[in-house]
Amino acid sequence: MKRIIWIAFLVFISQSLFSQEEYTSSVPKAIRNFETAIKFYNARSNEKAIESLDIAIKEDPKFVEAHILRANIYSDMKQYDKAIMSYNDANRINPDFFPNNYFSQARIEYITGKYADARTHLEKFLTYQKIGSDLKSKARQLIKNATFAEQAVNNPVPFAPVNMGDSINSKFEEYFPAITADGKTFLFTRRLPDANNRQQEDFYVSKRINNSWTNALPLTEINTSGNEGAPSLSADGQYLFFTACEEKYSNIDARKTNGSCDIFIAKKNGDKFAKPRNLEAPINSGSWESQPSFSSDGRTLYFVRKIKGSDNLIQYDIYMSRIGDNSAWTEPVSVSDKINTSGDEMSVFIHPDDQTLYFASDGHPGMGGQDIFVSRRDSSGEWGEPENLGYPINTIRDENSLLVSPDGTMAYFSSNREGGKGGLDLYQFSLYEKVRPQPVTYMKGKVYDADTKIFLSASFELIDLKSGKTVVSSSSNIGNGEFLVALPTGKSYALNVSKDGYLFYSENFELQDAKSSKEPFLKDVPMKPIKAGESMVLKNIFFDTDKFDLKDASKIELNKLISFLNKNPKIKFEVSGHTDNVGTVPYNQVLSERRAKSVFSYLLANGINAERMISKGYGDSKPIADNKTESGRAQNRRTEFKIVSAE
Repeated sequence: MKRIIWIAFLVFISQSLFSQEEYTSSVPKAIRNFETAIKFYNARSNEKAIESLDIAIKEDPKFVEAHILRANIYSDMKQYDKAIMSYNDANRINPDFFPNNYFSQARIEYITGKYADARTHLEKFLTYQKIGSDLKSKARQLIKNATFAEQAVNNPVPFAPVNMGDSINSKFEEYFPAITADGKTFLFTRRLPDANNRQQEDFYVSKRINNSWTNALPLTEINTSGNEGAPSLSADGQYLFFTACEEKYSNIDARKTNGSCDIFIAKKNGDKFAKPRNLEAPINSGSWESQPSFSSDGRTLYFVRKIKGSDNLIQYDIYMSRIGDNSAWTEPVSVSDKINTSGDEMSVFIHPDDQTLYFASDGHPGMGGQDIFVSRRDSSGEWGEPENLGYPINTIRDENSLLVSPDGTMAYFSSNREGGKGGLDLYQFSLYEKVRPQPVTYMKGKVYDADTKIFLSASFELIDLKSGKTVVSSSSNIGNGEFLVALPTGKSYALNVSKDGYLFYSENFELQDAKSSKEPFLKDVPMKPIKAGESMVLKNIFFDTDKFDLKDASKIELNKLISFLNKNPKIKFEVSGHTDNVGTVPYNQVLSERRAKSVFSYLLANGINAERMISKGYGDSKPIADNKTESGRAQNRRTEFKIVSAE
């Protein structure tokens, strides 16, 4: 039980010690044993303190102070039922002796799921006039919490967890899962004994093949004889963020940290991760940083930091930082006052939709311990009020480490519930619709040189066509050219792939609703070297039907083209317009010429010299697909860029 501080009671006890006349008992043997119990309690000898209190109460059953101290000690020992009985005994003897008893008892009843009893005792506590304003405020909040919890139990949400089986779980403990945006790589932490029989944490990884998880294998290039924990994979699986902590054994080859725990990063080269490095300041502060979660935008890191709260007590809050074009992290800031509280917020997970945040907290109305919550970001970038996932996903125990699949339908978590393989196991369950994130699909493939077929490391930008905002920045694997770009449904996107010395690659995705794409886009990207004769289709140039005025969404691609031309000032090129075969040949010819001229004029107005450009219209004379189908006609309605000379 967190932050249950018994200062008021201890002050009362210390004042009583100055004069035995203030005790409610006048039985010498009872008083002697009570004072002996206090000495044992101060020395943290709880069992001996209980023995002395039992004698004191036997000698004088109405000794109120002895009942209160016994309740306090039983609470410290987490023997909550006995603590409640002792509080009841004290209140039965003298209901008004120490009003704070009702608050203390209610706190225990709340965390043990006795919500109605907790409300009753809190309401009784608030009837007293001479109680501190701080405790009064906490009591009112606790009433709200208990009321919520009682309603949640009476209105359970769908929840049917299934053990993930022998391929993931073992006789050891498994927890802190992570997953890639394609849902095919599953990473988690396993606690197991080392050669010296000391418990340590390592990473294990499993692949999803034919709808089944392969037997998990250790991530050997990352694991050490020290502890590795709380992993987070980037959406494309190319980056691994994790936590390493100080080790008390000097012979352990653990990673050097600046505080008790730091966050590290490792980048994939081919099929293996390269040597991890400490993220250093400003991410790691010298305090305690852990439980990272990296957003699918490729730029934002969420993590948990230990801080001193406004009451000068230690608490855990969720922080965020962004990495800029200069590869430097911004100073971390609290994620939101709506999310962080004076309690503890932990186990943060940002879904690949980049707008749904799951986390654990004991500071929001819940079931009594750490509960799992969800908060959604609105169009202005503000996080909404957290929503408790409900009972029985949340219980009187601490729940945390929730992971949600990219499509939003499946959730994963760790539990030590009965029937497991051993200790904490990983479970999965169907996440009910109300708390699901926005579904995510993805584009996956390899980038390579169109001429040599050599794999390339290229930069990716995914841009929201409506807002013009870059929602993903990433790069392909330097060793094998692999890339994966998460595509949250409900929007239209422009994708640009670029690398110095090559034409940029352009793609367009129309995902206007959650059902618009259940299947991923699997497509390799050939990068064409800059040379005369090479051409590309500008797939994000848009016109209304039968019109030649550029739509605003076209400016994203045109500005990318302008940047490319400014980097390559020797290039001379042709912009060409093409149509499908609907309409007459003369009409299509004029329309294609006017569309090409619109692009020419935009480039000219934005600083591209007219001597570098040619605009031409080809009407429907150069189809690249069958005009008999709508999809084919859509491909034929296009704007092309062709290099005339590059020297």
